[in-house]
Amino acid sequence: MPNLSFVSPTRNSPWGTYLSQIDAVEPYLGSLRRWVETLRRPKRALIVDIPIEMDNGTIAHYEGFRVQHSLTRGPGKGGVRYHPDVTLEEVMALSAWMTIKNAAVNLPYGGAKGGIRLDPALLSMKELEKVTRRYTSEIGIIIGPNQDIPAPDVNTNGKIMAWMMDTYSMNTGATATGVVTGKPIELGGSLGRVAATGRGVFVVGREAMRRLNIELDGARVAVQGFGNVGSIAAKLFAANGAKIVAVQDHTGTIVNANGFDMASLLEHVAQTRGVAGYKGGEAIANDEFWDVKSDVLIPAALEGQITAERAQRLQTRLVLEGANGPTTPDGEAVLADRGIVVVPDVIANAGGVTVSYFEWVQDFSSFFWTEDEINVRLDKIMIGAFKHIWETGEQHKIPLRTAAFTVACTRVLQAREERGLYP
Repeated sequence: MPNLSFVSPTRNSPWGTYLSQIDAVEPYLGSLRRWVETLRRPKRALIVDIPIEMDNGTIAHYEGFRVQHSLTRGPGKGGVRYHPDVTLEEVMALSAWMTIKNAAVNLPYGGAKGGIRLDPALLSMKELEKVTRRYTSEIGIIIGPNQDIPAPDVNTNGKIMAWMMDTYSMNTGATATGVVTGKPIELGGSLGRVAATGRGVFVVGREAMRRLNIELDGARVAVQGFGNVGSIAAKLFAANGAKIVAVQDHTGTIVNANGFDMASLLEHVAQTRGVAGYKGGEAIANDEFWDVKSDVLIPAALEGQITAERAQRLQTRLVLEGANGPTTPDGEAVLADRGIVVVPDVIANAGGVTVSYFEWVQDFSSFFWTEDEINVRLDKIMIGAFKHIWETGEQHKIPLRTAAFTVACTRVLQAREERGLYP
């Protein structure tokens, strides 16, 4: 089959990484292999221009994207990120990983993703609202509660989701709470949604550690990325007896062999917006983070972090992917050679989309659950999905990522086969 004309991936770029993962799973798909090419092609990719008037009166233009990789199993589902490095290729890969993630935990969604190429720190709140509302209007032709449901991702939050919901509602003439998830509670958001991704990382990590005979009490945990996902996962690990021995974020890297006092670290980060300057740890060079000894490493920042060179230096037993696509194919090959187990992003960080699903269901029924009910349901889904993936890996003697893709791709392609081709 000819390659797509609109991207030029390399082996370790986001789309190239995803394609290599599909190549790895193809031998385990049996008769469904005849449909596998549909996984290598996004169903729909929309690129939009976002012009706004800045506070100083000038006109600025930003690139926006929304990609729907697959709608075979249900409406598209996936976040929106605001970042200066956002590209079409990155959003395509993220949308494809959402297809796999939703199928891996058996949610009735396809995969989608969106993004705007900008640095939100350089915009005022008023400018950010203008960008968000114009972007929502531009992609409004392909999103909706039954078509494609955005959510928060890197540098986006409940406030931005509220603007998106309001804009879509104004354009359609009716309040549509189900068009986005990750909203404020007052607008139909779900209890437990903010902590859900980090909680899922912890729950799946705990299950993996049990199977690998790594004692949770006293386990050394290193975390890269201390935003929503990394900080909540670290907090839960620490609350269950683990020691957080290293943390890296965009401001710097800190270590403490005895484990950080999480309450004071979280308070410091809330006040200063970063780990830099925290007195309860020693600052080290960012590159030295990859040499820190740990039992569990949680990359929870951006994609492409664990390269072959860094994988060679890692001193850990288990990698829990809190971010999307943090391990390159070359890095993964090195980790496999060294016997370091990787719990892939498509199961490790699926807690967020699972509670997004709960939010969507609650919005449709206008009946809301307690946080305890949500956490019990989340844990049950995550533990069950991980068990199925672990057993698939053992059955075929394949890594957990390939096992997760085998489970997910089988579900997507079975649905594709049942639906057939239109017309």
